[in-house]
Amino acid sequence: MSFNNRVFGCAIIKSINSNYNADFSHQPRTLPNGVVYATDKTLKYSIKNYLKDNYPDETVFYFKRLNENFNPLDLDAAYEHHFPSNKAATDKKTVAKDLLSCLDIRLFGATYANKKKKMAISIHGPVQINHGVNIWKENNIYSEQIMSPFSDEKKSDNKDSDEFEEKGATTLGRQAKLQEGHYLHHFSVNPKNIADLTALAGDGAMSLQSGDIDKLKEALRSGVTYFDSAAKSGTDNEFLLWVQLKADSKTVLPNFTELIKLEKTADKNVFDLSAVKEITDEIAEDIEKIEIYYISQSVDVKNAPGNATQFDINTRKTIK
Repeated sequence: MSFNNRVFGCAIIKSINSNYNADFSHQPRTLPNGVVYATDKTLKYSIKNYLKDNYPDETVFYFKRLNENFNPLDLDAAYEHHFPSNKAATDKKTVAKDLLSCLDIRLFGATYANKKKKMAISIHGPVQINHGVNIWKENNIYSEQIMSPFSDEKKSDNKDSDEFEEKGATTLGRQAKLQEGHYLHHFSVNPKNIADLTALAGDGAMSLQSGDIDKLKEALRSGVTYFDSAAKSGTDNEFLLWVQLKADSKTVLPNFTELIKLEKTADKNVFDLSAVKEITDEIAEDIEKIEIYYISQSVDVKNAPGNATQFDINTRKTIK
């Protein structure tokens, strides 16, 4: 069934002694004022990775895959991999239908520019995610030395020699981490973003489905925690706010980045939703539902909208 409601919300990612989104120097990313942030791409990656692993029947197109030489597939090879029967297709409608059959493209859109096919298709994704900004008042980054168990061989100083000299010690490196961060990503969902393209592609082209939204919401609750790595160990999905408007509503909500405040008690992080409640109370007639998910063992929510249903982010059990 097609999904026709617009949604506004935010996902908060907790990072303790971890590096949620490093820059190319392997440091946590910072704004000019020193506040730590993460790009939208890192949250999208965790969502796509979660969907790829947990819903193998769905096609996730824009995700790195390797060939037999362990090199990433190019755009042509990726299209042939997913749609072998249409690998020679040069008709835009055929290609557009194929692309819209991919879950990640129905959610996030795509820019498909294929020189070999002399074809360019731009799909404006319904789901738009903003950069995540640390809403905790501290931005303490530290680095530590790490040691490899192997030495890094050094080429002989003799220019005429191709020999390598052994080193008497193993290789030292450094890794940087953030002491504590709570990255808030604002997001919105507007199904109309792909409505025109779906109509142009014709019969058989998929629009955004209710099942797609269920999977997106699941990945927004669990995708970052699921994607565990050495650098990201200690980074988890902490909080999700989902404000779903009625299908005929024309209301537009502001960015939630400045509206949610983080406080602390002795044993819990407390998210104050006073500013969100003030806005949602004013447009209560336009709202179909409000859902709030969080780690109940370490998080409390203060001043939540009165019509919100609260769930534990891990068990999905109702809290309030």
